[in-house]
Amino acid sequence: MMTTTALHHDRQGKPTAPPVIGGIDHVEWWVGNARAFAGLLTSSFGFEEVAYAGPETGRRDRVSHLLQQGRIRFIVTGALGPESPIAEHVRTHGDGVKDICFLVDDAEAAFAAAVARGALPEREPKVDTDELGGIHQAAIRTYGETVHTFLDRSAYTGPFAPQFGPPVLPTPAGEPVGLTRFDHIVGNVELGHLDEWVDYYRDVLGFDLLVHFGDDQISTEYSALMSTVVWNHDKVVLPINEPAEGRRKSQIEEYLDYYRSPGVQHLALHTPDIVHAVRMMRDRGVRFLEVPPEYYDDARSRMAGVDLPWADLAELGIMVDRDADGHLLQIFTETICDRPTVFFEIIQREGATGFGAGNFKALFEAIERAQAARGNL
Repeated sequence: MMTTTALHHDRQGKPTAPPVIGGIDHVEWWVGNARAFAGLLTSSFGFEEVAYAGPETGRRDRVSHLLQQGRIRFIVTGALGPESPIAEHVRTHGDGVKDICFLVDDAEAAFAAAVARGALPEREPKVDTDELGGIHQAAIRTYGETVHTFLDRSAYTGPFAPQFGPPVLPTPAGEPVGLTRFDHIVGNVELGHLDEWVDYYRDVLGFDLLVHFGDDQISTEYSALMSTVVWNHDKVVLPINEPAEGRRKSQIEEYLDYYRSPGVQHLALHTPDIVHAVRMMRDRGVRFLEVPPEYYDDARSRMAGVDLPWADLAELGIMVDRDADGHLLQIFTETICDRPTVFFEIIQREGATGFGAGNFKALFEAIERAQAARGNL
């Protein structure tokens, strides 16, 4: 693992420490129909709406549904008029992730430190207030039109933020799915730009390089990609992918073609019981990528000595892998938007700190089967 120096010199040559990030507060989606998309996440994935903002709460230009499951929070936002930047974002990209929001103790200081270290500013610091207090926020740009908001909510006593009121969507039926936290969030960038964005996270936010996968490790007969994982040594893990040269169009190239820019490709959500979680989601209609039955012959060999519920894993299509620290179980949904762009990974970690390298070939072949069905391989 490579490390960086904690201090970085700003444009005047003064040493500046990176922002201190306490984790991911929430992820905000910009979508074409917020009520429908939030309904999908509640009915199919087991999220529950905990707050709502819209015209009824004083917001005139947009609606937002705040959803939560465990420590995972999504804001699903839609525009109320065609002139909205949200509507333009959806027209260009389709439904997608706009903001990976970081929790900080001091939004103004975090923004100032990031900009001093070379960040591209998106929103200057501001305070949103109501009778329950205020939230401090500012934002910087990252790949494509994705942003990182720095959010300090320590002075606010309401349910989430000003202009958010009680939920309006029904509570999802059925047993809890059991998703608990963000494990990692993956971005796709254009060919030749991976190192640029890795350096951006290291220089601006003080992140370190956790692991790199070359195209010799992530490849099939037809396509390949390269991936570097950056992290803050704590709760924020952000792999970044770029396509590599292959015989046919890779999944990263397909994403970039449809999303029309770099952006978030998938969100990995952790669960302590993946068999239960996947069974609940399948019962609710969630569709997952399929792996062939022969995958489990190889998997049993790779996982020799680990006691696993093989019948359940094969029935549900859950993949397994191990590293020096333990093992993990993982599965990937089909894309959840009309365009073949964003999807979810469900992951259970039993000590393992890796990303399922032993499953890369099976996963990418499953993705290529889906690409071929769309005529895009």
